[in-house]
Amino acid sequence: MEFDWNNPSFDYSGSLTQREIEESFEDPFAVKLMPDSSRFSVQARFFNLGKSANGTGVFSVYKTNGRQIRVIAARPFEPEEVFFYQRKQNQMLSQ
Repeated sequence: MEFDWNNPSFDYSGSLTQREIEESFEDPFAVKLMPDSSRFSVQARFFNLGKSANGTGVFSVYKTNGRQIRVIAARPFEPEEVFFYQRKQNQMLSQ
């Protein structure tokens, strides 16, 4: 998976590192979603909820051309996202 970090549209120097964001996409339990809002219909945007190698939960909004991922925004999990991620992880493990 290749990431495009040229001129990021957000400041990821805050609480997350570039490495943590990339690792969250490699999480085998990552949840990838396509929003159903018309707001995203002009250009396809996707959501990724995954954890980095150190266990940090990362919520990302991104676009992709199939080869490269361009992260538009990323932040740590909110409490509701922790619950959602854990529920999806439990569903995958129980199958």
